[in-house]
Amino acid sequence: MSSTTTYLVRPATLRDAKQIAELHNATVRDAFKTTLATDTPLPAVPLDKRQAYWREAIEYSEPQVHVAVDEDKIVGFVGFDRSRDKGTPQTMGEIWALYVANSHWGKGVGLALWDAAREGLQEEGCSHVSVWVPITNDRAVRFFELAGLKREMASAKTVAIGGMKVEEIRLKRPL
Repeated sequence: MSSTTTYLVRPATLRDAKQIAELHNATVRDAFKTTLATDTPLPAVPLDKRQAYWREAIEYSEPQVHVAVDEDKIVGFVGFDRSRDKGTPQTMGEIWALYVANSHWGKGVGLALWDAAREGLQEEGCSHVSVWVPITNDRAVRFFELAGLKREMASAKTVAIGGMKVEEIRLKRPL
């Protein structure tokens, strides 16, 4: 498959929640392999808990969820909505999550999901977008920088993810 392949991106349905949860668990482990400074693996969130989260997100559109499909298989997803950061204007959107199956990294899935999220946020009246990314996740930082988001160095913070401390940074751009 070439990098010019086009993927169907559509709003997620409740029936997609299990595949999204499975993909989320698998890709989080892959994405965080290079992020964690220790050899201790990131504990997986139980599938039923992750599936319940995504079912609720899909049902209530908080965040809105879109999936990328390749031959009837979900190969990526994005969650987006208004920013969760305190004090941000209603016109600030946020990418809450963007994950792609590692088998499809570098093949245009992330770009297709980014385009769908950007369009969805614009439809919601957002004029800017932000995303929080682990500072050491070079692949994610590079992806969002190529999409035009700029690092806000003063935003760096430490968060707990799976019982581990991770340094995150916010990236922003106008839509």
